[in-house]
Amino acid sequence: MAAKPIKVSDIRKEVEVTTARSSGPGGQHANKVETKVMLRWNVNASAVLSDLQKSMIYAAHKERLTNTGELLIAVDSNRSQLKNKTIAFKKLDRLLAKAFVKKKKRIATKPSKAARKKRLDEKKKHGEKKALRKRIL
Repeated sequence: MAAKPIKVSDIRKEVEVTTARSSGPGGQHANKVETKVMLRWNVNASAVLSDLQKSMIYAAHKERLTNTGELLIAVDSNRSQLKNKTIAFKKLDRLLAKAFVKKKKRIATKPSKAARKKRLDEKKKHGEKKALRKRIL
């Protein structure tokens, strides 16, 4: 059974949005305006997700999750809070989409007989070329 991917619109009520002052240059503007946007979503407490979906998110994004199971996203790339908020939700959407993509199973392959012969011929030529560079006694 494949897990149905979820969208940000499904979990928007569960996402906590906070703002903070951005770091870096900006002078007076950066010192008084909270443009950094932080999204905090508790994957464990989500009513929208099934257990399978939760485990898929854990497997895909374990480095982004806290010990309590919260997914954190912080964006402060723009000077506008609204733009940062939009970017943060797009980032969350991409992370969710990535979590529900099934990885293809790798099929082991072997080089063909002709490819192996070609490789050995190339090695032989290369060795002969180097041998011709040696000083003759």
